[in-house]
Amino acid sequence: MRWGTRLSLGVVGAGAATLLYASTYERLRWTLRRFDVPVLAQDAEPFRILHVSDLHMLPGQHSKQEWVRSLDALDPDFVALTGDNLSSPDAVPAVLDALGPLLGRPGAFVFGSNDYYGPIPKNPFKYFNKHHKRTHGPSLPWTDLRDALAEAGWADLTNAKASVVAGGRTIELGGVDDPHLKLDDYSAIAGPLDPTADLHLGLVHAPEPRVLDQFAADRYDLVLAGHTHGGQLRVPGYGALVTNCGIERDLARGAHRWNGDTWIHVSAGMGTSPYAPIRFACPPEVSLLTLVPRPEHGARDTRARDAAGVS
Repeated sequence: MRWGTRLSLGVVGAGAATLLYASTYERLRWTLRRFDVPVLAQDAEPFRILHVSDLHMLPGQHSKQEWVRSLDALDPDFVALTGDNLSSPDAVPAVLDALGPLLGRPGAFVFGSNDYYGPIPKNPFKYFNKHHKRTHGPSLPWTDLRDALAEAGWADLTNAKASVVAGGRTIELGGVDDPHLKLDDYSAIAGPLDPTADLHLGLVHAPEPRVLDQFAADRYDLVLAGHTHGGQLRVPGYGALVTNCGIERDLARGAHRWNGDTWIHVSAGMGTSPYAPIRFACPPEVSLLTLVPRPEHGARDTRARDAAGVS
């Protein structure tokens, strides 16, 4: 066999093995990522937020449902759900089953495009074109999910503000509808924040810079988002290939500073489209954010500590 033929077969074999790994193992490697985020007052006790995003749930995904439900054992003070929960018209009961005991805790939510519209087959290369034309799938029963979450006491932050008490703290919340669909209306929540609140927390599905800038201008402490899937396919040493929004590739997942004192956390999420069920170097995740005091004035600031891979 010629050397060139052997090389070609080797490349094909490596590609097939990578695809098999990405589609049968990594996309099911549920991962808890932990971060310390310095946004609280100097004398504050730590406050823990469980950030769940991009479930893209199908009714038969029992392993995913069981794993998310088990996260209640982490005893978070607050639960944030940042959209793209559904991948089927029949998935609402499965999402509620996954959240299960977490619904008994203080929480808030916003929706993404895959709460409003179902997935459809797409050419994956179109994500490299920021100006590609978007096409919508069938309508999904997002109102049923909204009503169930609201009945559980979670705050609906669809272009809205709210205030909740969690973990002995007063949390001022603000959120906008999905910028990916251009449904966001920041003017509905713009303006001065409550100076007596212990934390100012923003929620949005797609982390578009124009929206993050507005949260930062109003001096939110922390903004939570999803949508990017962390790139879904990452190249070791390079990171995400695309983000499917305006945020830079190196911000596609994790906790980062944004425009001064505001922090953002972008979740790589739990799911995939049923038409592209693969992940590589980017396992499905939920994040536990431990909010801690800011460094003293003049002290060296630190980025969030990521202890990924704990499950």
